[in-house]
Amino acid sequence: MHQFEGVYWARRNDWDPVRAAMEGSSFYDLPPVLRWFSGNIGYHHVHHLGPRIPNYRLKECFEAFPALKSRQPLTLRESLACIRLKLWDEERQELLAF
Repeated sequence: MHQFEGVYWARRNDWDPVRAAMEGSSFYDLPPVLRWFSGNIGYHHVHHLGPRIPNYRLKECFEAFPALKSRQPLTLRESLACIRLKLWDEERQELLAF
């Protein structure tokens, strides 16, 4: 997921891929059954750091590297509130609702 409060975004010349992975994609705290059905997509920041990591290894990678745990998780409830965020305000550097 890339639509949440505090998300990172930058133009091509200023793009930092590590920062984009850690601050521009979510760590989605899902219940175990939803983790299974979604292919562990809740570890979205891990996926962006290593897109070739198979979905069944994302949690293992997350657990192996403590720095990955620094990402504040989004809950299911919080993620539903983020659906409204659609527009990027370049001056304020934040996503806004219509």
